[in-house]
Amino acid sequence: MSDPRPIGLFDSGVGGLTVLEAVARRMPFEDLLYLGDTARLPYGTKSPETVRRYARRAIGFLLAQGVKAVVVACNTASALALDAIEEMSPVPVVGVVAPGAEAAVAAARASDPAGTRAPIAVLATEATVVSDAYGHAIRALDPGRDVTHTACPLFVPLAEEGWTENEVAQAAASLYLADVARSGARVVVLGCTHYPLLAHTIAGALPPGTLLVDSAETAARAVEAALPPAFRRGETSHGTTRLLVTDASERLRRVAGRFLGRPAADLTLIDLP
Repeated sequence: MSDPRPIGLFDSGVGGLTVLEAVARRMPFEDLLYLGDTARLPYGTKSPETVRRYARRAIGFLLAQGVKAVVVACNTASALALDAIEEMSPVPVVGVVAPGAEAAVAAARASDPAGTRAPIAVLATEATVVSDAYGHAIRALDPGRDVTHTACPLFVPLAEEGWTENEVAQAAASLYLADVARSGARVVVLGCTHYPLLAHTIAGALPPGTLLVDSAETAARAVEAALPPAFRRGETSHGTTRLLVTDASERLRRVAGRFLGRPAADLTLIDLP
């Protein structure tokens, strides 16, 4: 048995392409349908009510395309709208927060010498920080574990501009992460899909040996676990990828190419009803 329907992925912009790439590496035979709500980004500075409204609209569109699973490849939407998405979806829903929290707790337990229980640090957008979604998820798995949050809003435009390892990126990381470095955290969650592009610079601003948890990679593993063999596409040929956006421009194509690691020529412009 096999299921040829595509896996749907949703983000407010193109940052979720890091999740798409991670899913494509783990599940190369699956067709992927990506929707970036680029006309309404960023979600990270908007109210919870607005994020939930936008997310429901986008997910409704993906469900109408006949997807067999929905990946909320946006930390802000996962933090603020996952419950609403799960209520409306008849197919499995995978967010990025829960898998990231699980990986962070496992890494923190493995790195705790003599049970010192060092805090876990989360880097995220302002909306994700305010929601405390990662904090709730981590404490549910590991009660009593301290969780620190740091909003790093400049990391998003830096990643999109391709300024990931220059002096500007290094200065921003140094300022944002000073308190994280002093906190004693040995595990740091990259709680925004843009942040993996700055992983090298982020690591350079933290003490040696600090482990970075990539929410894109952890989400890809969760997608694989959510689709048993009967719901996989047959391994007859590599899967295809379709990229849909609600606003397209030459700059957006360049930015998407940075996240994909290759030119993103085929961005299809759509209008959400």
